[in-house]
Parts: sequence; structure tokens; C-alpha cells
Amino acid sequence: MNTSYDVKFWEIRRNASSKTPSYVIRWKVGGREKSKTLRTKALAESFLSDLRQAAKRGEAFDLETGLPLSLLAVKSAVTWFSFAMAYVDMKWPHAAAKTRDSLTDALATITPALVNEDVPDKPDVLVLREALRQFAFPPAARRFPRSEEIRSALVWLERHSLRVTDLAKVRNVRLGLDALTLRLDGGAAAATTIARKRSVFYNALQYAVDLEELPSNPIDKVKAWKPPKVREVVDRRVVVNPTQARELLTAVTYVGRLNRGRHLRGFFACLYFAGLRPAEALGLRQEDCHLPVTGWGRLILAKSKPQTNKKWTDSGEAHDDRGLKHRAEDEGRPVPIPPELVAILREHIDEFGVHEDGRLFRTSRGGVISIGTYCEAWKAARAFALTPEQQASPLAARPYDLRHAAVSLWLNAGVAAPDVAERAGHGVDVLLKVYAKCIDGGTEVANRRIDGALVA
Repeated sequence: MNTSYDVKFWEIRRNASSKTPSYVIRWKVGGREKSKTLRTKALAESFLSDLRQAAKRGEAFDLETGLPLSLLAVKSAVTWFSFAMAYVDMKWPHAAAKTRDSLTDALATITPALVNEDVPDKPDVLVLREALRQFAFPPAARRFPRSEEIRSALVWLERHSLRVTDLAKVRNVRLGLDALTLRLDGGAAAATTIARKRSVFYNALQYAVDLEELPSNPIDKVKAWKPPKVREVVDRRVVVNPTQARELLTAVTYVGRLNRGRHLRGFFACLYFAGLRPAEALGLRQEDCHLPVTGWGRLILAKSKPQTNKKWTDSGEAHDDRGLKHRAEDEGRPVPIPPELVAILREHIDEFGVHEDGRLFRTSRGGVISIGTYCEAWKAARAFALTPEQQASPLAARPYDLRHAAVSLWLNAGVAAPDVAERAGHGVDVLLKVYAKCIDGGTEVANRRIDGALVA
């Protein structure tokens, strides 16, 4: 195979020679010009992005096809199982840890279903899932020692997996879609889980289309299968008012031993008064904080520390250092904070200091606080601060609900939606869609206007 590292890209352009909209990607490998036409600009941008990412990683490109070797491996896969492994290899280097987790979770659900009909001796579903999630899909794990049971399960998949071209048939692709609707125990999967896994399946099949292994995405042809609707709006019942929020923050200080609760008060206060995501608060450093003696302060968020399984991170740690959601890699987000939070953070720093890397919130040994730790503390705080009826309700059931309460408060205070979106790190359209049911007063205003129109 002849390869080259000399790669040049041009901007996507509309295909002027076609009556129906289509878009052309053009690039050059070792002086040879290549092109590909896709029917939507989004698909073209996605394909070009993968080419650019491969070049950025220093991959060699095949002179004949113009594809980087990672994409070429996907194209050369024959069975769905081998295609799925090559697809993971292509996505893995530039995917976040949580994305890797979600990717392998979805493919481990779909792949055992995409096998030839009536094949004998199918391994147990739990064994197949473990074989895929723990040994086949994570690239580094393929070198791990395997039990005979795991080895046999993977050999069975290699032997009986459908060919990629077989997925052009709707009846075959439905096998994968139907598998997404069930949990491992046979019960119905949650709507959000089905939607997330279907998205992975669709994107994987779209790559097969891009590489000309399939004529079109077969999921688009499935008319009788509809994913369940996903709740996309915040339930206003989870939103606490300022009095309840302050009572919960006080209750946190009575939780746990060795000042664990007192140390977490500032963490939870950041979620409520600044609308931070938990991972953003865990990444907050002293240098990110402007905390004046009086008046409003400001946080300049730069990093977040999302938690996932060590298997999915490059560092081997449970928390990755990541940029902010919906931002460029090095782009920060300024968040003005009220005097109340300024005072809480100043008290926190005076009492607990900061880690050597500047982080405000950490374990007694300097590590990153786990989801289990702060959720356990929050559960105990709810028991202190809320009535039995409130404890049984969805009110502030999760720490993340403090962020929902913050954004709802800002919107109901009359802060313009673009300003709220900037503080919260949302797009305006997503903000108004997600928090539509948490905005007070709309019904009353509408009623008064209708009354006025009826009188006139």
C-alpha cells in the first residue's frame, strides 16, 4: 500500500452541476486530488472533520483511495462485527471518555443482534456484552488475557455476524433497532437510552454509506419502527426556591464526618448561585475566581472534570480534564456570581485552602470528588432540610437540579434569554426549549391579553 502524509483540504462547496442539493468535499493526498459528494452539508462537514482529525493525529493517507488508514480499516471490514471494531478505532482517538463509554455501550447492545438467523449455540447475552465491552471494543483491552468463555463468545460473533452489505435490508437493520428497546433483564429500556443508542447506530451506518459500502442509510427506510419520545424539558417540580436552596446548603454542613459536608457546601452553592454543571464545579480553581470583599464577583470557567470509568479515559483516571461543553477547546466562559456566593467561596478558601493545582473542591487526599460521594451527601441533606412529603417528591432530587433551579430563577427574574444562555453555557434555542415549563407568569399574561381582546 502506498501512503502519504502530505494532505491538503479545501472548503466544502455546493455541487453546482446537480439539480438536487449536494455538497462536494475536496482534498489532495500526495499531490493527487480526491473528492466525494454527499447529499447534505452536515454529512459533508462530518466526513471532512474525520479527514482533518486523522491528519491532525499524524495518520498516513492511502494514495489510491485518499482515505486515512483508520477509515480504510472501516471500509475494508466485511462483517458488522469487524466493521464495528474498526469504527470504534476510528472514533476513539478524538472522543471524550463519556463518548467512548456511550459508543461501546450502544454497539455492545446492537452487535449480538446482527447475526445470521437460527444460528446454534448462541452465548449468554451477559457473556457477549462483557466480551464486547471489556475486551473487543476498547482498543487497549484487546491485549488483555481472556477466559475461554470470552474467547469462545468472540469467535462465535466473528463466525455468525451479518455482512455489512446485508444491512441494506430493512428486516436486518430492524434486528438492531429492536435490540435497543430492551434492557439486559428483558424489560423496556428508557426513552433516553433508546435515543442515545439509536444515534450511535445511525451514525455507524452513515459511515458505511460514506464509504460506499451501503447505498443509503437503511434506518431511513424503516417506517414502522418509531423511537419513544424523550422528555426534553425540565420538570418544574424539581426546582427549589431560594429559601429551600439556602436551607439545603445549610443542611449539607451537618452531613458526614471530618467536615465532608462543610467542604461540599461551596460545591453545591456553585451549582445553585452560578448555575455550574457538577463537572465544571469540580474543575474550578482559585485562579478562575474573582472574589471581591464586597459586591458581585466572577468565575472564568476553563475546564471541567467529568467522571467515567477508567477504561474509557486516556489518563487511566476516573476524571478527565476536558474543555467546556459547547465551547472551543481553550475557550472559557465568564459567569458573574452574586455576593452571597462570593462570601461562601471566600469562607471555603479560608477554612479549607486549595489543592496544589488550585482546585477548590477535592477529597481529603486531594483527589477529585466522586459522583457517589456528593450524591450521598446530597441525599442526607435532603433528609435534614425537607419535609417527608418533599423528600418523597422530585424536589431537588439530584444535585444537578440546583443548576435547573438557577437557570429557572434567572429566566423568571426577567434576565434576557441570551444572557442566561451565556451564563449557563447553553444555546438560546436549547435553553428556551428545556426550561419552557419553568418560566412563571406566561399563562397569567396571556389570560389578561385575551380578556382585553374580548372586552374590545
